[in-house]
Amino acid sequence: MERGTRGELISRLAEAIGTVRAAHPLRVAIDGPPACGKTTLADELGDFLRARDSRVIRAGIDDFLFPRAQRYRRGQYSAEGCYFDAHDRAALCRVLLDPLGPGGDRRFQHAVYDRDTDTPSSPPTATAPADAVLLFDGVFLLRPELIDRWDLRIFVSVPFEQTVDRARARDAALTGSATDTTAIERSWRNRYIPSQQLYFATARPTDHADIIVYNDQLQRPAWDIRPHGDGCQGEEARANRP
Repeated sequence: MERGTRGELISRLAEAIGTVRAAHPLRVAIDGPPACGKTTLADELGDFLRARDSRVIRAGIDDFLFPRAQRYRRGQYSAEGCYFDAHDRAALCRVLLDPLGPGGDRRFQHAVYDRDTDTPSSPPTATAPADAVLLFDGVFLLRPELIDRWDLRIFVSVPFEQTVDRARARDAALTGSATDTTAIERSWRNRYIPSQQLYFATARPTDHADIIVYNDQLQRPAWDIRPHGDGCQGEEARANRP
């Protein structure tokens, strides 16, 4: 495991991406619990790669949610609902991951859902260059239904208690003032943390990650980059770890 500056982390991740060879756009999963910093990390990595003339596609799991009525059908604070009902994984594969994968035509859509209006979304279809890099951030990306759709798998690790603190701080930053954090606390305690515990128990995501980023110290992160033979590389290799 290495520890260094934020810039060193981004540089090492870009270097790792550059070592993966594929005859199709590279599909990179950036997984981790809510408020662990995965979206920020994906954005930073995207900026770094673009500055070096890489063609980057940015997308995230929030654009592949089911409508609220479906994802909360077991209740607003249901952990099982969060894990099983929240995300349209079939659409994610159909419109984005499979078109960019082996044998795909590279014609993709980056979203199927508009969270602001809670309605389906159908953005124009685009064609990805063969050497493009998809940086896709979200929760539960290394579950069995998706595990073979990624060419590189990054897991952002933060203690669950720290994600609660970050969620409170994020909410205060969005509203511009201190707010009642009761709803955030309840969501994390009853829905998000238990759903992550369910995910770890059933899918063991860190066993299948090629790279683990320990993001507890934002400016001094640590990381563990496993040799390609150790991790899972999309359809082209499978994990044999117990």
